[in-house]
Amino acid sequence: MAASIRGAVKVFCRLSPSLKFSLRQHQSCLQRLPVGVPVPGVILPPCRLYCEVDSLVDKDAAEATETLSRYKERPWEYLDSEEYTDRYGSGPVWAGYRRNHKGGIPPQKTRKTCIRGDKVSGNPCPICRDPNVMIHHQNVKLLQQFISPYTGEVYDPTRTGVCMKQHKKLSEAISTARDHGLLPFQIPYVDFTGEEYSNSHDAVGLTPFPASMTMGESWYTWYSEITPDEKEVAKVRKTYRAYLKR
Repeated sequence: MAASIRGAVKVFCRLSPSLKFSLRQHQSCLQRLPVGVPVPGVILPPCRLYCEVDSLVDKDAAEATETLSRYKERPWEYLDSEEYTDRYGSGPVWAGYRRNHKGGIPPQKTRKTCIRGDKVSGNPCPICRDPNVMIHHQNVKLLQQFISPYTGEVYDPTRTGVCMKQHKKLSEAISTARDHGLLPFQIPYVDFTGEEYSNSHDAVGLTPFPASMTMGESWYTWYSEITPDEKEVAKVRKTYRAYLKR
């Protein structure tokens, strides 16, 4: 928009040389006038008016760029700012979000992505709609909004409404934050008894010292109690009969 205003001002000033003359004639007077304050009896030339509008547009664009760059380097500061409080209050970013859809039954899955190239879909997800909300493993307050405080699991995207691309980034950031110790890692408690992990059985216990054994006696006492199936023994003998003859 700023570029289009600049082009219109240049063309308008080229086509009207009388404006340049009037601007030179009243240059000394215009320098004394405060910007943006109308004075009765004095008509500002259109070139001056367009330049003031252009400067205001450039100033707003510069402030927006500075805000984005500041939150890009430190995205966790946005959640503590007044801008976030005025927009979302004390709730999470996905609270109250509802995706537009046809019919009365909502879709069972969220979008794959809300931004495809330069095109943004209608009613984007809670993360894609706000450029100041950035996923980072150090942005702990944002990540905690997508984790259940009871189970420690990440909320399903059908509940939060985020697209699958942002949900994948959230899962990776939460995993990285847990590895760095920024988020608690909940391990389920398992109560077990000693009988389930007993080593008193001969097969899993300590190997006894070799005793005086006779020919045909097994090493373990419980092995002699096992009776092999005759059919299975016959199959094994038939398979390895070439080796048994040797």
